Amino acid sequence: RRVRGLTAEHMTGTTIMAVEFADGVVFGADSRTSTGTYVANRVTDKLTQVSDKIYCCRSGSAADTQAIADYVKFYLDLQENETNEEPTVEVASRIFQLFCYNNRDMLSASIICAGWDKIKGGQVFCLPLGGMCVRMPFAIGGSGSTYIYGHCDNTYKEGMSEAECLKFVSEAVAIAMHRDGSSGGMIRLAVLTKDGCRRLNIPGNELPTFWQK
Repeated sequence: RRVRGLTAEHMTGTTIMAVEFADGVVFGADSRTSTGTYVANRVTDKLTQVSDKIYCCRSGSAADTQAIADYVKFYLDLQENETNEEPTVEVASRIFQLFCYNNRDMLSASIICAGWDKIKGGQVFCLPLGGMCVRMPFAIGGSGSTYIYGHCDNTYKEGMSEAECLKFVSEAVAIAMHRDGSSGGMIRLAVLTKDGCRRLNIPGNELPTFWQK
């Protein structure tokens, strides 16, 4: 007899987040991938590189979002080879939108596209289910995001430093992981500036727990 919880589609039922700051962007995500009620992977990397200075945060179907990210990476590489210039974050987000919107009835994909380019600096584009694409100062997504809208609206302020953005993202994702059964594991963080990407990890036993004090 097949156990339903073990045969469902792999979902990155998730908390993803990105925020702009003066020199670039900070983004983060939990690391849990679930198959129904079963945790298929507790150390998933949902921060996917599509260009040297552009990343995406993936939520929804793991297969769908991985395939879309691979397609976007291919087209950005193609553009860079043809123009000898690094692609912009807006171009990357519009390619994501092209795939998400045109295939909206067949895909389960919610994506945050974030990065840095020499034209507009650090940028965050939010692409929820359905393929809408809009630039935002910060964006949250995934099943865990429903628990932290109020916290993020209350905590976010313009002009935050890199350190403040890292604190903002890590605390928000930790709250979502605490409340959402489909989010968990560890927090993966990244800081993306003109100098490249710096990755950080917060293990599950070191998650911020300030709200319990």
